Amino acid sequence: MAPINRSRILLFILLQLFLSQTLARKPHLIDFRSPNLYPEGLVWDTSAQHFVVGSLHHRTLVSVSDAGVAETLIRDPSLPENVSILGLAIDSVNSRLLAVVHAAPPLPEFNALAAYDLRSRHRISLTPLFSDGTSSHRPVANAVAVDFKGNAFITNSAGNFIWKVDKDGSASIFSKSASYSSYPATPNEVYSSSGLNGAVYVSKGYLLVVQSNTGKMYKVDADDGTARLVLLNKELKGADGIAARKDGVVLVVSYRKLWFLKSEDSWGEGVVYDEIDLDEEKFATAVTVGNEGRVYVLNGYVNEGLNGNLGREMFGIEEMRSAKESEEERVWVYVLVGFGLAYFLFWRFQMKQLIGNMDKKTN
Repeated sequence: MAPINRSRILLFILLQLFLSQTLARKPHLIDFRSPNLYPEGLVWDTSAQHFVVGSLHHRTLVSVSDAGVAETLIRDPSLPENVSILGLAIDSVNSRLLAVVHAAPPLPEFNALAAYDLRSRHRISLTPLFSDGTSSHRPVANAVAVDFKGNAFITNSAGNFIWKVDKDGSASIFSKSASYSSYPATPNEVYSSSGLNGAVYVSKGYLLVVQSNTGKMYKVDADDGTARLVLLNKELKGADGIAARKDGVVLVVSYRKLWFLKSEDSWGEGVVYDEIDLDEEKFATAVTVGNEGRVYVLNGYVNEGLNGNLGREMFGIEEMRSAKESEEERVWVYVLVGFGLAYFLFWRFQMKQLIGNMDKKTN
């Protein structure tokens, strides 16, 4: 019985050490150097195990390792000069990197979706995105989400519609729901309409899209583009990037806060259950989910880049943890340790009884 005794004791000790190390792990902070990059978009490439960021001023896409090593992943000099590379998405099924490209007046106006092969790093297509012809505002292509068929959905942050670009590079106006217009929060309060911003595709066949200046989130059917309001929270004003974890938790970021959202009815309705204050100077614009469901925000100092304050060399990708989730995790750790200790004590008691009975029979 001695070998079993030692192995179980060792197992119990290792369990305690593992759980204590899990709780003690510090959030991951990745500082990387890329002069004048001012990245606005961020995505995690699971296959390559690195982050990808865009740039306000360069026609490049940069990979960033978890050790903070930044390398040019794709350089595309054939893009119009002085464009910004904004929203990013990984089409894992087709091994593509999708990038929203935008140039605003006084430059020649340009909105497009670029698709790059992740193996060869060559551009597959560049699809121009045109206005719907009815809006009084110039369109601004901003964020992109992709489904499992390779369809890309691009939000217009200056108007209330969503483009769709299929796998072959054909573009269309996908969603112009009336739900994107004004919505009464109370009988005496009405929010004005605004452009759509962050978007994420959820595997059940719909998109979740945020509207920055209203604090609204919509659930958009990925087949027919119909939309319905699932969350209206004034605290979400300024919402920019959005991402989803495998456990169903949705993350929304602005330059001042990161919000944790969830739903109990497949996003018939959503709620904010935690939030983290961010350093406004770092001007976070994007959020992504890395390995093991870890949440990262991009500190791209985009406000500096937009204001022409060039010269910054260092940028950051920072892991964020929900205090409520950490507390729940801690409780479960204690429960597991308690069960382990109870099992261990029960086992010892049984062993003592067995040894005592054997001694009696021997005597």
